[in-house]
Amino acid sequence: MDVIDFARYFAALLLVLGLIGAAGLATRKFGVPGLTKPAKTRRIHIVETLMLSPRQKIALVRRDGVEHLVMITPSGATVIETGITPPAPTPAPATEITP
Repeated sequence: MDVIDFARYFAALLLVLGLIGAAGLATRKFGVPGLTKPAKTRRIHIVETLMLSPRQKIALVRRDGVEHLVMITPSGATVIETGITPPAPTPAPATEITP
C-alpha cells in the first residue's frame, strides 16, 4: 500500500463523517416527518434541572407557556406543582456613559 492509498482512505472517511454530520444537522433543523418535529415547533421545553441526589432530580418543564415542576427518580416521575406561570423577563438596566 502506498501513501496515496492511505490518503484516499482518509479522505473517504472524512467525506462519510461530513455527510453524517450534515444529515444530523438537517434532521435537527427540519425534522423527520413522522418521527420528530423541527426545534421551532416543539411545545415542550426543559427550562431548568437540579440534581437533589445521585438518583433524584427536579426538572422545570414548560409546555405551551405554562411551567410544571417534576421530580424524577429511578422509580418514576412525580408532578410536584403544575400551572406555574413563568416570570416576565426583566429589562436590562440602562448604563450611563459619563464623559
